[in-house]
Amino acid sequence: MVEKKISITDVARRANVSITTVSRVLNKVPTVNKEVAQRVEQAIGDLKFKPNPTAQRLARGMQNTAIGFVIPGYPGIFHSFYAVELMRGIGHGCENYKLDLIFHITDGSNPLRSNIAGGLIFADIIENLPQVEAAVRDGMPCLVINHIVKNLDVSYIAVDNVKGGFTATEYLINLGHKRIATVTGSMHTQVGMDRFEGFQKALKQHGIESPLEYCFKGDYSRRSARQAAERFFSLESPPTAIFAASDDMALEIISVAMENGIKVPEDISIIGFDDNPAGLYGPVALTTIKQPLYSMAEDATRIIYEIMTGKQKGLIQKVLTLDLIVRESCAQPSS
Repeated sequence: MVEKKISITDVARRANVSITTVSRVLNKVPTVNKEVAQRVEQAIGDLKFKPNPTAQRLARGMQNTAIGFVIPGYPGIFHSFYAVELMRGIGHGCENYKLDLIFHITDGSNPLRSNIAGGLIFADIIENLPQVEAAVRDGMPCLVINHIVKNLDVSYIAVDNVKGGFTATEYLINLGHKRIATVTGSMHTQVGMDRFEGFQKALKQHGIESPLEYCFKGDYSRRSARQAAERFFSLESPPTAIFAASDDMALEIISVAMENGIKVPEDISIIGFDDNPAGLYGPVALTTIKQPLYSMAEDATRIIYEIMTGKQKGLIQKVLTLDLIVRESCAQPSS
C-alpha cells in the first residue's frame, strides 16, 4: 500500500487555518499571530509534513535565497587546491548574483537540511548519492560538479577524466617511455577510476604492458604519493615515468626523488593533474593536465541561479575538455 504524501492542505485542515497562513508560517513571516503559528507548527510536527523547497523559495522571493554547497569531507579539505578553487568559483558567482552561500561538509550520513537553501551544488558524489536523490525527488534545484551522473535526472558539469588520463599517459609514451607507473586517485571516486581507465587505455593502445608493481592505489594525498614513490624507486626495474592523478601527489613524488638523488626529468619524468599553481614554483615546474575548476564552479553557480529563477527549464549536462600543460618535469628517457 502506497503511503499518502502529506500536503500543505492537510496541515491547513489539521490546524484549522488557510493554506496561505500555513505558507506564511513556513516562510517565517513575522506578522503571523503567535498562537496561530504554534498551532500550525504543531500540525506540521504531528503530520510529519516536509515542505516543498521550491514552493518555499518562490514564496519568500529571490532576495532571501541562498545556495548550498555540499562537499564530501576528507582530511586536509581546507588545504586542498580542488576544494579551494571550487569555493572561490562558487563564492564569486554568488557575489555576482547577490546570493548567500551555505557550506555543508558531508560524509553521506549527516542530514542535509535542503530547505535552508534555494538550490544545491554538489561537489562530486562520494557516498552521498541518497542526498542527491532526495534533493531531486523534492524538486530542489540542484547541480553536480565533477561527476558525470548517468542514472539520475540532474544537471551536472564535469570534465572528461578518462581523456585526461589518456592524454597524460600518451604524452609520456610519445616521449619514448615504456616503463610507466601511476599513482591513482581514490578508487572510491568516479574521478579516480576514470583517470586510471585513461591510463590503461593509452598503454593498451600503444601495446605497452604495465606490471602490477607499477600501479599504486593512492587517495590524492601527499602521504600516499610518498609511499608510492618509495616503492617505485626501490624496484629492481624502476619506472622511467610516473603519472600522478593529482598535482599534490606529483609534487610529493618529485620531493622523494630529490631526497634519493634521482633527478627530474633526467632520471624520472613526472606528470600531474589539476594545474595547481604550486607546480610552478618548485625546483622543477610541473607538467600537468589542466582542469578548469574555478570556471566550472562559477558556471555551476550561474546555471543553478537560472534554474532557481525559472530562466533554465531543462537539464544542463556538460563535459568540459582538458588541456595538456607542458613544463619541465618530463623528458625522453635517459636509457
